[in-house]
Amino acid sequence: MATNLTGIELFVIQRVKEVRIAKGLSQEKLSLALNKGVGFIGDREAPSKKAKYNINHLNEIAKVLDCSPKDFWPECPIK
Repeated sequence: MATNLTGIELFVIQRVKEVRIAKGLSQEKLSLALNKGVGFIGDREAPSKKAKYNINHLNEIAKVLDCSPKDFWPECPIK
C-alpha cells in the first residue's frame, strides 16, 4: 500500500528507526518513554501507515535516544 509521505518524511522515519535500533530500544519502549501509546512508534515505522513525526516528536525522541535531533535529518536536501 502506498503512502502519501514525502521523501524527507520517509528519510526521517527511517533514521529514527536506525538510531532506535542502534540504541537497543524496541518500538514499544521508545513509545512509552515518550509517554505515548504503545503503538506510537510502530504507527510511524509501518510502511502502510501515513503517520509522521513533527518537530516536537523529534526533539523528545532525541532526548530519549541521547542524540541530537540533527541526527534524523539528511546532510543534503532530498530530491
